Amino acid sequence: MREGLAVVLLTVACSSEPGSACGPTRAKVVAVTDGDTVTLADGEKIRYLLVDTNEITGGHNDCYGQEARILNEQLVLDKTIDLTYDDECRDRFGRLLAWVSVGGQSVNRIMVERGYACVLYIAPNGADERAEYEALEDAARAEHRGMWGACAPEDIACDQ
Repeated sequence: MREGLAVVLLTVACSSEPGSACGPTRAKVVAVTDGDTVTLADGEKIRYLLVDTNEITGGHNDCYGQEARILNEQLVLDKTIDLTYDDECRDRFGRLLAWVSVGGQSVNRIMVERGYACVLYIAPNGADERAEYEALEDAARAEHRGMWGACAPEDIACDQ
């Protein structure tokens, strides 16, 4: 009977979903670096999948970068977020790559949909959602939402 229980426990603990072993599935955000990166209470840094915002770190103060950070803060700072992962867990900087939601709303999607971010696709992560996110970006551009109405094309990082 004990051996059967061990098998059941191992099956529950090991998921076959991509990225399920990457990191926490719920966590509190204690700091917002910019529009696409946050820090969790355990010190882990999270980089949003399929999202790229204009830079405000490393000496940069790109157009709409501060606005993207502020919106990100309003959405997630001091809140418990839900995290899901894709195929690759970390980027070259060691940050966890995740889909982030709060209160049932996708933060990744909101950033692109409102024109605070553009789509950054780095295979294989986000392959299934890429077309949807690109359509959201196209609509934000067409309607001049966020940075698409406030910044010159040469001042938008994803246009370069």
